[in-house]
Amino acid sequence: MDKTIAYFSMEIALHPQIPTYSGGLGVLAGDTLRSAADLELPVVGVTLLHRSGYFSQKLDACGRQTEHPVDWTVEDYLSEVHAKTCVRLESRTVFLRAWKFDVTGITGHIVPVYLLDSDLPQNYQWDRTLTHFLYGGDSRYRLCQEAILGMGGVRLLRELGYHGIQRFHMNEGHASFLTLQLLQEQAGKSGRSLIEKEDLAVVREKCIFTTHTPVPAGHDQFPVEQVCRTMGYRQDFSDVFTEGTAARVFGQRQNGGEPKILPEDAPVVNMTSLGLNMSRYINGVAKKHGEVARLMFAGYQIDAITNGVHAVTWSSAPFQGLYDRYIPDWREDNFSLRHAESIPRRDVWDAHMLAKNELLTCLDERHNVRMDPAVFTIGFARRATAYKRADLLFTDVDRLRKIAAEVGRLQIVYAGKAHPRDQHGKALIERIFEVKAALRKEIQIAFVENYDMDVAKLITAGVDVWLNTPQPPLEASGTSGMKAAMNGIPSLSIVDGWWVEGLIEGVTGWSIGGRRRATNDGSNEADAASLYEKLEEKILPIFYKDQNGFIDMMRHAIALNGAFFNTQRMVQQYVLSAYFQ
Repeated sequence: MDKTIAYFSMEIALHPQIPTYSGGLGVLAGDTLRSAADLELPVVGVTLLHRSGYFSQKLDACGRQTEHPVDWTVEDYLSEVHAKTCVRLESRTVFLRAWKFDVTGITGHIVPVYLLDSDLPQNYQWDRTLTHFLYGGDSRYRLCQEAILGMGGVRLLRELGYHGIQRFHMNEGHASFLTLQLLQEQAGKSGRSLIEKEDLAVVREKCIFTTHTPVPAGHDQFPVEQVCRTMGYRQDFSDVFTEGTAARVFGQRQNGGEPKILPEDAPVVNMTSLGLNMSRYINGVAKKHGEVARLMFAGYQIDAITNGVHAVTWSSAPFQGLYDRYIPDWREDNFSLRHAESIPRRDVWDAHMLAKNELLTCLDERHNVRMDPAVFTIGFARRATAYKRADLLFTDVDRLRKIAAEVGRLQIVYAGKAHPRDQHGKALIERIFEVKAALRKEIQIAFVENYDMDVAKLITAGVDVWLNTPQPPLEASGTSGMKAAMNGIPSLSIVDGWWVEGLIEGVTGWSIGGRRRATNDGSNEADAASLYEKLEEKILPIFYKDQNGFIDMMRHAIALNGAFFNTQRMVQQYVLSAYFQ
């Protein structure tokens, strides 16, 4: 199987009922593979099975989150493949099997995805759980998972007959150990047991690395001693690498110079540094993020390919029907959505109200929350963590109450999970529940628990504006607002991530804080004041007093943002810049 692109990701959202994803990274991976299938590209995906998923979120009446394993039947969605492989972890052999999911494109082209599974009777009990929980366990658990994904994933592909893979694409640092497997293969071709500098150049030519986060916690790192013990290496790497080679693989570059020497000068293995050191092409996920990444990782040439979303997946049924009627080739050519400007206003509004009523009916039936389809509805659905500032809207509750009373009624739909160990994120959810109770007579607020693909599709299509409030410059890209744009929903957002490129003020949406230099300056009050000003002076007046003007903004959101911020365009950029260059 020659000229194949192997796409490795710790999480991939393949199907709403397959819980092998936690949020944006996994959904982006799934959308990438869906567009690769649509474009008939020779791509194969690799991930872990995650038998117990990320977690199922339960919220009590006060918003306190508890987590529970996800119950799903693997055989209902996946088929087991004949090939098996193994990895050595902590001096034990961990046997691996794989399951297959076919991502089918619009022409019938299939991108196969293989999900590694360590739950085999010949493994020790702890080893059997290593592919159960996405981002679960402690540092030891995560390190073993990443070894299975990277090294086990390459070995599985070889067992399946993928010997001519042209590029290995690492979606974040979780998969970076695949480079060690490739280095060992390269040395073995020359009959050597030790990896030499010449091997590094050959492997680098095959590897692509995408970094997704400017948040330090998003870059996994493990003590050198732990990595050596887990992988069976000596502390000085002399049993694997020739002199000086280990630093070039594991080291972190300083001020654009050579990597620091290991292990004395760098007591940890940073998985992002490993991926960066071993890749011929590196990219961030938005133009602004590319700039931030170049500052974070001095000495590396880092490009930028802005994320997108899979247009068909994230367009609601009413809008799919609308596009089929007026833009019949939109599925094959997402850029043709630029013709949305000519769709009659009434048809756009009718499709929007169908999507909105579907969301509000769900809230009523499943969550006993009754909302009015005539009332302006704000949507916010993101991972619950401090820098995303889910409670920025409630900085001045009295002013929000006054706006709703004097300018126009509003209602709010929230969703999002906090990581089980993120106490600040959990506190944010509880804060929203507190405000929900305090405003129950003036502003209706719903918090939809267990945020997943199905919930995301309902909310991004069914609200009237999409709210996004990250603390700049910590938003690498963000894709939820892109999903909203596919359904004609304008954004009200901090100018960070993709919104730097997607914002045309008063045309595709509105900015919070304007196009000021994005800095992490703790300016919650200033951002909140800007948010309230936009609601009061721009957004609510156009929604309630100029429906044609609001519908025009909806059409602009589709034609300008939906037509560009999609994974069809994104994957084509990878093809031109990274895959076949």
